[in-house]
Amino acid sequence: MTLPLSFATVRQLSGLIRSKEVSPLELATFFLSRLETIGPHYNAIVTLTKELALEQATTLEQEAKRGEYRSILHGIPYGAKDLLATAGGIPTTWGASPLRNQMFDYDATIIKKLQAHGATLAAKLAMVELAGGFGYRNPEASFTGPGITPWGDIAAWSGGSSSGSGSAVAAGLVPFAIGSETWGSILTPANNCGITGLRPTFGRISRHGAMTLSWSLDKIGPLCHTADDCGVLLEAMSGYDSLDPSTTKRGFRYQPYRGDHRFRIGFIRDIASNCENEVKSNFEEALSSLMTVADIEEITVPDLPYEAATRTILFAEMGSALEDFINSGGARELTAREDRYGGFAPSMVLAKDYIKALRIRDIIANEADQILSKYDALVAPTRPTVAAKVEGEFTSIIRGKASDVMGAIGNISGLPAISVPNGFGKYGLPTGIQFMGRCYNENEILGIAHAYQSNTGWHQMYPPNGNPSPE
Repeated sequence: MTLPLSFATVRQLSGLIRSKEVSPLELATFFLSRLETIGPHYNAIVTLTKELALEQATTLEQEAKRGEYRSILHGIPYGAKDLLATAGGIPTTWGASPLRNQMFDYDATIIKKLQAHGATLAAKLAMVELAGGFGYRNPEASFTGPGITPWGDIAAWSGGSSSGSGSAVAAGLVPFAIGSETWGSILTPANNCGITGLRPTFGRISRHGAMTLSWSLDKIGPLCHTADDCGVLLEAMSGYDSLDPSTTKRGFRYQPYRGDHRFRIGFIRDIASNCENEVKSNFEEALSSLMTVADIEEITVPDLPYEAATRTILFAEMGSALEDFINSGGARELTAREDRYGGFAPSMVLAKDYIKALRIRDIIANEADQILSKYDALVAPTRPTVAAKVEGEFTSIIRGKASDVMGAIGNISGLPAISVPNGFGKYGLPTGIQFMGRCYNENEILGIAHAYQSNTGWHQMYPPNGNPSPE
């Protein structure tokens, strides 16, 4: 299947630049036009960084004419979630109306890294206000409007809190985007938008210059069209940063899967039991497909308070990280009504409860590591449902029970995970499957995801609404 330029992968676009079939400046102009004309339909854009992108692309084009290429990302446009600091008079709003004009005089480390590798920043992308930390209950929780997925027969949410990043990649507005996850904010947009999203191991990528929601849970990662592109991006973005003491000195080099071994995959018993019927069916079909490259076993996990412990840590750290904003009264100007008071309750988490949650975290992390020592990954549906409708509050209870055990285990333990599309559910909306691995074992989950995508075609499908005009 031949994809249009707007849905080409990073690797494909890089090849076109190297063969001089397209130039960095042409590519920047092309995607800037799509961002400007199509982006508003999905409420995906906060700030179009047109002047900066064209300036960077001009320099990169001159380098390319001399046969100089910084990396595979040379001349590739991208969008960044608007919690990453940008200098040069470009606002960093954190998705919050009272911070519309917030400016920084420096670039986040990840912005600098991507520039050094030759990627061009085309837009700051929309997000749920304050990364969803104040307990929003509907897609409207952003001053740019609800993020909309380009898929489906209804207006549906692109997923929080990296809503703009998910929409922009899925609609072909940028080849890749940067998102962040504290608990679900990369994997959920990947699921809802039918794209690939990678949550790296905690500490792989510097968070210097990013809004802090939770010091020990926040992670930055890419949203792309393929697992292969995610591997390329992770190598470019990872590395120790003295400005972020949580970063690891353990290096990462992407090793694309060559089909040279079988994988070992486990799935938690009844992990799909509370999913919508179509989500469960697509998950079971995906497992059947994976049997060609993997041995798959059902497992059980200890009965521990995974979600309660993760939530306690998140609330306690958020209450501290955003204390100044809460005390300033800025919450009164937030878009979602529940966010105007939702920041106060987390501030009341007791120290003894936080410490207890940290101790439970050690137990969970050790248990997860022991289980994953026997497998290359654990697999599960990315989300139990397809994307929620844009109107109204989220439906959080599926068949009487809401749970995200994989998300809680993964985020409290700092484990890497990747979500890839695996079909469609009701209203023609995408579903996803996730692979979670051991700390620092991103190559294993990237390999499984790449093998799955090599045997299926879901990642090669693009939404009809994502390309409304001929190229």
